[in-house]
Amino acid sequence: MSLASNLLYMFGLLGAGLVARRLGLLTATRADYLTRFAFYVALPALVFDSTATTDLAEVFSPRMIAAFVLVELAVALVAWVIHRRVDAPAKRSVAIVQSYHSNFGFLGLPIVTITLGAAAAAKASILLGVGALVQIPLTVLVLMTINDAEADLRDELLGIARNPVIVTLVVGLGFAALDLPVPGVAATALGWLSDLALPAALLSVAASLSLDPDGIDVPTVGAVVALKVACMPLLAFGVFSLLVRDPLAVRTGVVMLAMPTAISTFIYATQLGGDTRLASANVFATTVSALLAVFALLQFVL
Repeated sequence: MSLASNLLYMFGLLGAGLVARRLGLLTATRADYLTRFAFYVALPALVFDSTATTDLAEVFSPRMIAAFVLVELAVALVAWVIHRRVDAPAKRSVAIVQSYHSNFGFLGLPIVTITLGAAAAAKASILLGVGALVQIPLTVLVLMTINDAEADLRDELLGIARNPVIVTLVVGLGFAALDLPVPGVAATALGWLSDLALPAALLSVAASLSLDPDGIDVPTVGAVVALKVACMPLLAFGVFSLLVRDPLAVRTGVVMLAMPTAISTFIYATQLGGDTRLASANVFATTVSALLAVFALLQFVL
């Protein structure tokens, strides 16, 4: 499919999920099953399928990883400076976190796969793992520090280690490093499941999106969208262009960092004293605008 067709396909899935939820077809229980399928089955299958048979020398790049981490930390620092004027700690903490915490798993990896291909998917899988190791502990620390909330950082780190996508990434890289063959039947099944990753993820995201227009802090939401959807990918393009020589790695890194705010930030906000209404509004606004931003990046910049 062309880039425009891919964009229409993604918006179509997102819209279908919103309509299905409105009509009562995508109930909370069904959405939970869909999310579990995406998280425990489709996304791990995509990660393994994209890494197990690749040449690690072609997809692994220390410069790519360094650029990726540098952009994440830089945007987090900029967000801290820009949102420091927000008086309420619950709002300030959420605004900072949601300005950098990206949806690498449910949207980043599937979108990279469908728009940039299998070789980019392997690079994106590695960046997904790196991103989880950086942004999850950072998010917990920011929310704990600003809101004086209590949380066990060790449990969060153990949660990363038990994450099925991360576990599958390690296994897939092990297959690639040891040059282990993947049986034909298994490879075929994984390919089928991988194809379901984006539809399942987008429908799951749609089922989780909600927007209550009453009482929304429009300036703060606008600042979060500007940082997450515009500043972060543009900074990524500059940093990757300077540090990384592989054009495909540049495109992959920029698209991954152009992803909207992760839905998981709403959960973290709920658990650690953040403003949940602002968190929900930011997820909705960045998700809709990020898909358009990715199209513009791929069409006119990358």
